Amino acid sequence: MEIKVENVTKTFKRTEALKNISFTLSGPKIYGLLGRNGAGKTTFMDILAGHQLASVGSVYINGKTPFDNRSVTKDICMIKEGNNFQKEMKIKDILKTCSFIYEKWDQPLAEELAQMYNLPLKKKLKTYSKGMSSAVGIIVGLASKAPITIFDEPYIGLDAAGRKRFYDILIEQYEMEERMIIFSTHLIDEVSLLFEEVLILQDGELMVQENADTLRQKAFSVTGDEKVVREFICNKHVIDTKRIANMMTASVYGDKAEAEAFGLQVEGIPIQDLMIYLTEKKRGA
Repeated sequence: MEIKVENVTKTFKRTEALKNISFTLSGPKIYGLLGRNGAGKTTFMDILAGHQLASVGSVYINGKTPFDNRSVTKDICMIKEGNNFQKEMKIKDILKTCSFIYEKWDQPLAEELAQMYNLPLKKKLKTYSKGMSSAVGIIVGLASKAPITIFDEPYIGLDAAGRKRFYDILIEQYEMEERMIIFSTHLIDEVSLLFEEVLILQDGELMVQENADTLRQKAFSVTGDEKVVREFICNKHVIDTKRIANMMTASVYGDKAEAEAFGLQVEGIPIQDLMIYLTEKKRGA
């Protein structure tokens, strides 16, 4: 499965939600699509899922455009943080409807997960709590086994135990039958170890597309005497700096071994912190 995004811009009245972004995704792989509120993540996912058209540019999935194209969208399952299903529907009817939509639908898995999350199948969705409604979306996303599965903040209202259960099942199912999974979330620390590749958007622009292991290896902080730190970071990609007395901590993107050779204290930067640093308004990419 390959997704090509070519010079995509999306404008709502006078606001540009996406600004001339281009990149390629190929699977199977688990992608983390990260960014602050208003970065353009959901707009991009809506275009990818065929729910919207780009104002300029194109998105191709295996060479075909998804908008109004059932031959493409049948392979895409997008679960948002809410309003995925009609609230008047019973859960058993939601699952039955999904079995007609998704070619690889796994009904036994859907029923197993419904039991795991204690969801009464004969009750209407409108009677469910927010957490239970989120569980329904998670079940559909997992049981769809869609070649492209998109989770956009899928677990609003779920407690920590419910979220962990979701992560564990997602990895288990991914290992059994790989697919392309695109995951957008603000709870980055909880799921960052799942990511194989990371994309970071800011104000509609693509700032970073990088292998997750590379990010973990090359993004780090150094701490030591200010003069030594300044010497080390000269001509480096510096993300952030802090000074306390004659000591300095700098967050950089580079070679850890070189930092250690300077005698500096070296610590990795979590992907969540890296995203925050890179998307600070006062800093450049």
